[in-house]
Amino acid sequence: MKIFVINCGSSSIKYALFNVEKGEELARGIVERIGEEKSVFIQEKGETPATREVKVSNHRRGLQLIIEHLLDHSQGVIKDISEISVVGHRVVHGGDAFFQSTMVTEKVIQVIKQWAALAPLHNYPNLIGIEAAKSLIPKAPHVAVFDTAFHQTMPKHAYMYAVPYEYYDKYRIRRYGFHGTSHRYVSLKAAEVVGKELKELRIITCHLGNGCSMTAVAGGKSIDTSMGLTPLEGLVMGTRSGDIDPSIAFFIAEKEGLSLEEIGAVLNRKSGLLGVSGVSNDMREVLKAAAEGNTRAKLAIELFTYRVKKYIGAYAAALGGLDILVFTGGIGENAVGLRSKICSSMDFLGIHLDEGKNNETGKGCRVINSDVSKVKVLVIPTDEELLIAHESLEVVKRVKCHEKSWNKYKRRT
Repeated sequence: MKIFVINCGSSSIKYALFNVEKGEELARGIVERIGEEKSVFIQEKGETPATREVKVSNHRRGLQLIIEHLLDHSQGVIKDISEISVVGHRVVHGGDAFFQSTMVTEKVIQVIKQWAALAPLHNYPNLIGIEAAKSLIPKAPHVAVFDTAFHQTMPKHAYMYAVPYEYYDKYRIRRYGFHGTSHRYVSLKAAEVVGKELKELRIITCHLGNGCSMTAVAGGKSIDTSMGLTPLEGLVMGTRSGDIDPSIAFFIAEKEGLSLEEIGAVLNRKSGLLGVSGVSNDMREVLKAAAEGNTRAKLAIELFTYRVKKYIGAYAAALGGLDILVFTGGIGENAVGLRSKICSSMDFLGIHLDEGKNNETGKGCRVINSDVSKVKVLVIPTDEELLIAHESLEVVKRVKCHEKSWNKYKRRT
């Protein structure tokens, strides 16, 4: 059974094709800069890895390009579109409407649209991807896998905000959390690496990339997470401010004469590493500038690592102790010096890095703690697409099982 996974961003489409039952990844790649004059198509894995510039005007054309490549007689990995048994879609915000992955129906699409206002940069492209894929691959079942679903196990005291309760009743204002597929994947992988049952472990997962979030995982369930109603809350990110005093927004609006929409743009697109350093939202560029003596770049790095360190302490308290600390995402997996800064002076929690192991480069899961460390510190490359594939397969199996049982019932009655 071949499962096609689609992850649509505002100007990109990540994709992967799996034969889940055989444990094979057949193809993986990305289309970037959709809507620009020169888009880029990259197939990272397949019969023949490929990179080429091509104009891609919209997401539908991007998906057509991907499918054409998968079907190509010389470079493709399938002979006919009918070989795709299931299509799995990443959807960022499902609010509290979805506690698990679900089959895409018109009703589900309408609910995703309702929550799009809280994640406009994500949900709208996700919807475009769903609608385009359904028209291009109409015979396969389509499954929505929600970033927010993993965090639906948070207790109410962790997800509620101390604002008038009527706003929760009327507008469902609460913490939802994001990067759920990544946090779930790496927590499952962490248990596998240390050879213990997930239900026995207290884990803090750090997804550090352009967007950053952390999650406290107890027994395989999310009990708290750093992003909130929207992806703006929590850690310092590439262009997002993370946690700030809410009064700052009112103060800047008054002083600068900005509208609410403009304030939103400042906090979401002009803040974070970019806003503090004045250099870039890309941590690699900020690190380079800091090494060259840029004091604002150095400050941005200090803010970034300090915020992660604070959340580790807070979540260790929420968990009542800590067994595993996981780093994932582009920064988490590759920024050796930042991992060292984050874990420094954390011996009171039982965290001790082995700097030799931490400095080792390479791919795959790595254990980087010292022998005296009470806490296992792991670097685990995330694979959201693989988790989405497995989730999609389980949903289809669940639905077919239900339909089979229902048909038996109808025949008996």
